[in-house]
Amino acid sequence: MHVERLDLSEWGDTLPATGTEVFHRPAVLRALDDHTDADLVLYGGFKGDQRVALWPVFVRDSPVASAAFSPVPSMGVPRLGPVLTPASPKRRKREQLNRAFVGEVLDRLTDGSTPSLLWLACNTAYTDPRPFVWRDLSVTPRFTYHLDVGDDADAQLRSFSRSLRREVRDAEDLDISVELEGRDGIERIYQETMERYAEQDDDYRVPWSYVRDLTTGLDERARAYVARDPQGTFLGGITVLYSDDAAYFWQGGTRATYESVSVNSLLHWRIVDDIAAGEPVDSVSKYDLMGANTERLCEYKAKFGGELVPYFTVESDSTLMDLAKRVYSSVAH
Repeated sequence: MHVERLDLSEWGDTLPATGTEVFHRPAVLRALDDHTDADLVLYGGFKGDQRVALWPVFVRDSPVASAAFSPVPSMGVPRLGPVLTPASPKRRKREQLNRAFVGEVLDRLTDGSTPSLLWLACNTAYTDPRPFVWRDLSVTPRFTYHLDVGDDADAQLRSFSRSLRREVRDAEDLDISVELEGRDGIERIYQETMERYAEQDDDYRVPWSYVRDLTTGLDERARAYVARDPQGTFLGGITVLYSDDAAYFWQGGTRATYESVSVNSLLHWRIVDDIAAGEPVDSVSKYDLMGANTERLCEYKAKFGGELVPYFTVESDSTLMDLAKRVYSSVAH
């Protein structure tokens, strides 16, 4: 196997149709590259002319240390990391590829006179982080919820908890409308998210210009679902991003009620209903609900009956890494 650096055009040409997350798509990487103080480096592993591995990394150099991130912190991208597409289905071959590719990229990232630091959150398809452990990096399991969506929306609704089904039906009885609202809807959901963070005395550091460029680049693979009352007043919304395999709950979904009925339950149900109907990407069969690492959210998210799916974060085990993340987050925008 040999490792090459790719440009975004080459990356897009070689990205597999399935098995990657929406955050690996060129439009997302381009937006991150344009709106962060780091250099995007795209690594591809090849056996002959066949692509067998990919890994996008954002590198920021300073006189103190070189820091590599995948994804960059504080930009609303929950996972990125390596993608393996081995030519052989045999476990031994897959493990050989994983060790060789991760080892080669890490060697390149640590080739310099200053200490090199690493932080990444792997995608859910990357299930073997041992090569990072063997390089004395710290590995921590994290979790998300995957809801498998078939083509029978009513059957999907029946799989929800009783209380969640009741919330959906009560909301429908109130004539709350849920519509797709394009760019204006995405911006309104973004503003609502910022307001919610401010109410909790927290900063939402993701800039609108980045959200605008990312969703514009994704085109039909970014959708804004907006709920309004019978008078047309905004009640809440969710921005969803789509890969070829999955839909991703991305922004919005702040707690909202109308006449004591949950608006978010109806929003999620309409998203699931569209996935079941093949909208907007017919091959999508999963809804990634996120939120499985926050205790106060888990009770609600578990009502959808999704599968708890692990993924892994990897980082240099040092106080310098913690400092690098804080510094990076403060200057990235």
